[in-house]
Amino acid sequence: MAVLPILAQALRNGEISSRELVQEALLKIKRWDRKLNSFITVTGDAALETSAARDEELARGFDRGVFHGIPIAYKDLIRTKGVHTTAGSKIFAHYVPTRDAEIVTELSEAGAVSLGKTGLHELAYGITSNNPHYGPIHNPWDLQRISGGSSGGSAVAVAAGIVPLAIGTDTGGSIRIPASFCGVVGLKPTFGLVSVKGVLPLGFSQDHVGPITRTVRDAALAFQAMVEEPSGYIPGDAPDPGGLRIGYPTNFFRDRVDPQVESAVQSAILTMAGRKARVIEIAVPDMEALRAAAATCLLVEAAAALRPYFERRADFGADVLALLDQGQVIPGIDYIEAQRTRRRIGRQFAKLFDDMDCIFTPTTPITAPRIGEVTVEVGGAKEEVRAAATRFTRGMNALGLPAISIPCGFTRGGLPIGLQIIAAAGQEDLLLHVAAATEDALGLTDRVPLL
Repeated sequence: MAVLPILAQALRNGEISSRELVQEALLKIKRWDRKLNSFITVTGDAALETSAARDEELARGFDRGVFHGIPIAYKDLIRTKGVHTTAGSKIFAHYVPTRDAEIVTELSEAGAVSLGKTGLHELAYGITSNNPHYGPIHNPWDLQRISGGSSGGSAVAVAAGIVPLAIGTDTGGSIRIPASFCGVVGLKPTFGLVSVKGVLPLGFSQDHVGPITRTVRDAALAFQAMVEEPSGYIPGDAPDPGGLRIGYPTNFFRDRVDPQVESAVQSAILTMAGRKARVIEIAVPDMEALRAAAATCLLVEAAAALRPYFERRADFGADVLALLDQGQVIPGIDYIEAQRTRRRIGRQFAKLFDDMDCIFTPTTPITAPRIGEVTVEVGGAKEEVRAAATRFTRGMNALGLPAISIPCGFTRGGLPIGLQIIAAAGQEDLLLHVAAATEDALGLTDRVPLL
């Protein structure tokens, strides 16, 4: 069941106030965040002041909509006026923007109340959220495991029930990976559909902004508030999957997958087939070539974005510095060829949607590794954690296609497993309706971590 409409109705019925919601969230931060480390900056006093103003507005009949008075949080890569925006880095440790990012302005005008800034992998350039400057962000399902990244703090704040909505960014899977690892919903919209103005850049041709929530319908409500021209993004109470054409790849997305992950994804597909959806096995284009091209583009673009700070080498974490050094020496011809590969495979991938509505894959081939693990064993072979975690997500950034991760099961040890659903460009309405129907069929939204 969606969380946001319940809270919105309770506010309007006078059962709870915005100030009380904020007080409760701040209490959870005080109680749990020493263990979780999901926030870098908490703006408690400002949040209480804003929530009181929201309550006063409702009392005099001024209603901004479903987000009126709802506490939320922003990844600390997103500029917030008068509030530190560190990007999880020493480079920006003292940076206080003079204006909000567009997404912050939009959600503030919609009535949301910011609790502060969530932690991330340094400069959003990684997937573990093991930050050398601010400490690792801990997974609420198992505190010894990573949250995923780079939007790890946003996913943890939602999974732990501190906020019903947090905003993240996604350049290679940075919304969907932590959503998968933390058992929440993470939406990466079509490239360019949600404004990145005011978000510190990493890879300008692959950066996306999107919501992380407990349920698909909450993500749909958030997305509708984030776009300039909202459409039919809010799924109904019981979307019918009958006749839906689901593509299930026979190649790449089934290679080197943890057996428990594969089993949960297949079970989700069978569940939808049982609801009269039509499952079509498909062969996807050369996703390894696409993944390599996406990585090349990001290496070059990240180096370009952070070039003004290269003289401060000692202020970068070792893993990020190594990537930036690598990006500086890639020849221009390799970057151009990588962009050509993206366009070529993009045309091939787009043709798949002539015969189907969406594609189901695992979000990640693994569940959350332990903090400090450098490699994991998948399919009998060792693989770097970064490479394994981004293997199924990075291509959708290169193509700019909308993709969502939703929980589809749990391992025997209780770790969440994510299902990635992909749609054609601009088809968020279809994507969200399919995701909601799948979420309803699986019935996992009531399962939460015990903190």
